[in-house]
Amino acid sequence: MGGVVAGRAARIGGVTLPAGWTARRPTLDDVPGILKVVHAADTFAVGHPDFDEEDVRSALTAPFFDPARDSWLVTDPDGVAVAWSIIDNPTGVGREFVDVLVDPDRGADLRAPLLARVLDRVAERAAERDLPALTVRSGVFAPETRWAAELVEAGFTRIKRYVRMTRSLADLPAEPVPPAGVTIRPLRPDDEADLREFHRIFDTAFRDTPDYEPLGFAGWREQLPSYGKVWHEWFVAEVDGEPAGALQSSDQAVEHDMGWVRTLSVLPAYRRRGVGAALLRRAFATYAAKGRAAAGLGVDLANPTVPVTLYRSVGLREARWTDMYERTVTATGV
Repeated sequence: MGGVVAGRAARIGGVTLPAGWTARRPTLDDVPGILKVVHAADTFAVGHPDFDEEDVRSALTAPFFDPARDSWLVTDPDGVAVAWSIIDNPTGVGREFVDVLVDPDRGADLRAPLLARVLDRVAERAAERDLPALTVRSGVFAPETRWAAELVEAGFTRIKRYVRMTRSLADLPAEPVPPAGVTIRPLRPDDEADLREFHRIFDTAFRDTPDYEPLGFAGWREQLPSYGKVWHEWFVAEVDGEPAGALQSSDQAVEHDMGWVRTLSVLPAYRRRGVGAALLRRAFATYAAKGRAAAGLGVDLANPTVPVTLYRSVGLREARWTDMYERTVTATGV
């Protein structure tokens, strides 16, 4: 958009919007318009749309999120959405994740003032939870140099880098026999005990990783529908008959004809015994059998328990990176 225009126009984050522009709370009726903003932002950041309509709807109806208080939508005089802010905290505990998505051609000037308003709301959410402060994070993709600078200006510090790794499945070799004693089987989603065992493996394996926020079985189970109904792409590894590892897939990249590994968990006693590689190879073979063109996953480079060398050993290669920025927000009234 052009420069900020003075007058009796709407304001957001201390900035006056051009005449005819509005800043309001979104509703589910705004989902199609918000999606256009998200697609424009995604195309600038990663080269292609990375959200669908259901993702937007889920964000607006997520637990611990109130669209009437936790989000802003900015529209131009024709009612076309140009910017959208969001707060995400799927567990209701721990840190908040915030994002401000804008049409890069028309809404770039709105990102910083919307961020200021979002941070004010995070301060209110901290007070509502009787906390002295909350940690808040936001991600930055490689082309988003202006956004990175605006986050730093707002008091954020870059703390880590995530890498997205992918591999083609067109040249996938035959799945090798797992190491001696290692067996891979599908999760039994209708078996309560098997679900609990899967959660136990996941929870135990991630306890020694940075930033892990433990979530009990009931809370974890409530989140499962958000990952898609891809139970046949979830696997459990056993070593000599004992549970040792688990792999959870999601359908978040299906629109890109890709199978996606959401989490890979190996219990400490069974690491470096080929369990993780065997789980990945089984998942890749399953994706390929369903006609997927590629497989992918995200890697936290600060996680010491899963070296990138494991992923490279099964053919995954770095495709792009995302930096994570963080700051502490003091509760309102403190």
